[in-house]
Amino acid sequence: MRGLVLAVLALLIVAGDSGRYAPQLVSNGLSVFEPHDAIESSTLKHSAGHVNAALSLLWDASNQGNENAQQAFLNLFNNAFESDFSNGTVEKDTATYWLEKLVKIENADAAWLLYQILGEEGASERFMRLAAIGDVAEAQLAFAMSSESPVKREKWLVRAASQGYVPAQAALADWYLLHGQQELAKPLLEATATLDMQSAFKYGRLLWGEGAYAEAKVHITRAATLGHAQAKRAVHVIENYKPISTDEATRYSWQRASASSKACLQRIQPFATSLATIIRADSIYADFTKDNRLDNLSLCVAPPIWLAQNVLDCDKNYKSSGVLGCDITPLATMAKTREFSHAVVFAEQGKANVQNGVMYLDISDAYSVFVHELAHFAGFADEYPMGRRMASRLCDARQIEDFAPPNVVVDSEYWYAPHNTVANWLEIDPATIIAPAKTCLASGKQAYKPSRRITFMEHHDSGVIPPLYIVLWEQQLNKQNVQRPISMNFFQAFHKSGNQVEAAHWLSEYEAYVNGSQAGDETADAD
Repeated sequence: MRGLVLAVLALLIVAGDSGRYAPQLVSNGLSVFEPHDAIESSTLKHSAGHVNAALSLLWDASNQGNENAQQAFLNLFNNAFESDFSNGTVEKDTATYWLEKLVKIENADAAWLLYQILGEEGASERFMRLAAIGDVAEAQLAFAMSSESPVKREKWLVRAASQGYVPAQAALADWYLLHGQQELAKPLLEATATLDMQSAFKYGRLLWGEGAYAEAKVHITRAATLGHAQAKRAVHVIENYKPISTDEATRYSWQRASASSKACLQRIQPFATSLATIIRADSIYADFTKDNRLDNLSLCVAPPIWLAQNVLDCDKNYKSSGVLGCDITPLATMAKTREFSHAVVFAEQGKANVQNGVMYLDISDAYSVFVHELAHFAGFADEYPMGRRMASRLCDARQIEDFAPPNVVVDSEYWYAPHNTVANWLEIDPATIIAPAKTCLASGKQAYKPSRRITFMEHHDSGVIPPLYIVLWEQQLNKQNVQRPISMNFFQAFHKSGNQVEAAHWLSEYEAYVNGSQAGDETADAD
């Protein structure tokens, strides 16, 4: 009986609003919800009839452009959404119905709330776009990140960030950093550094690159304190390394850190060129020291050296080669002191590769890439399809003898070439299975490898280094005449520049290395 009376009262309320005076419509509509002065606090459960009657009043006022009525709708539906429509005020279908009506009168906040309620799968992009056009910052950010167009993405990121929306400011800063526009990213990072640990870290890293070390360390330390993993690593490297010039390098004791008695037939010195790259170099060095797969190889890797700013001139498209490279001649002074035979240079960006005793990696390269490229130091060939130019040389049955990769052979007129390579595989392990490799696909010829498995030379992240490959690797390390140490790189660079004195020195060093009489005192003092 009480329900019937309330329903009749609700109808009388509607009838009493025939004048369509918007403030009165809002007041009467809100009166159905208790407590009367705050929809946000309403926890009463109402019948569908009562709710629909009240919402009809609010809609009449909203349709007249009354902002209070529209906001009342949004408050009610947002609270219901946040409670997963379990507070008993309105149901999801009811909210969807009325929000769609608000969207038709171009209420941007209603469009964004409807998009959130329906979810990405069920909502029309129209709702998100309308909300974005209506200056709903959250929608602008979402619309920006959903766009495949770089121009549109930047446009909407700028609009959202201009409203002071911190996630949008951080996203726009990331966009600028991605495109090398540090000067545009800096004020955004500065604005958000105290509010967001990711921004604090990136702002600190940017300041470090500008030489403002003390201020940079404050922001990086703050980010680390808040739990930012990369910031913690940055604090570690700042405390354990310092940038040095080429004449500050000291001698190093080249010996295996493990219990292995193997000699250091390859002496590999990593170099970092910035805070970001020393973080990466330190991480990869730490991974190497724990990688027991390589314990029995006669190669040694020293802790990375953090080079002072501008020591190396690097480019992701070095000399239009399409790959990362640097002018490494400044390292010649360090090579004389440290007596390394190979180097690893970590730069900000570029495609990993090996060139005459120098490995180039960028900050995105994983440890598995390092191991893959390390095998190239010993002459291993890629088992994924090579580029046409390289394939045309290596995949020729006659020319492959000049390269003699330990892990790849090709078809020849009578058998495989080089046949000595296959004979070596079978001597090491008579059960070796010779399987097709993808190395020579670009040349239209068939290559083979000594394993059916997808090894680390085909997909670096497979992590598969068959036992036979370790034996082949060690064999290659003991054939120093087939390797290209950094001394050849120095010789070529100095000869080309006209510095014949240095060129002669490094040619002598190269000849000593390939003849197996590598210079250097194995018991030199450690730094």
